[in-house]
Amino acid sequence: METLKEAENAIVEEFSMYDEWLDKYEYLIELGKSLTDYPESEKTDDKLIKGCQSRVWLDYKFDNDKIVFSADSDAIITKGIISLLIGLYSGRTPAEILSSDFSVVEKIGLRENLSPTRANGLVSMIAKIKEIAAENV
Repeated sequence: METLKEAENAIVEEFSMYDEWLDKYEYLIELGKSLTDYPESEKTDDKLIKGCQSRVWLDYKFDNDKIVFSADSDAIITKGIISLLIGLYSGRTPAEILSSDFSVVEKIGLRENLSPTRANGLVSMIAKIKEIAAENV
């Protein structure tokens, strides 16, 4: 498995291939479509990320000391954003996740190109991933 830094660099490189933000949104939508099916029975209030305008469910389990995330959203762009995040951080140890400064979202221009409510949701998603990692170090 590639290191977290390598994975973050790959995302930056992937996004740099697109000149227009419309194309980057399309890429995010495609990422969202690649999410593993999230069971309806698991879409419970305790798995909702607070602070997101859309509904975003995030769950996790451990596999050999690594956190494996699963997620879903009821909004297509938001689903792409959470897919991007769990693609980077799922399968990592809590220490690896906590070592990240999550600057990848700045490097690809994601936060600045989202509406304020979606940007707040992004911050909430990152905070929840960090919280899960911190609780399980």
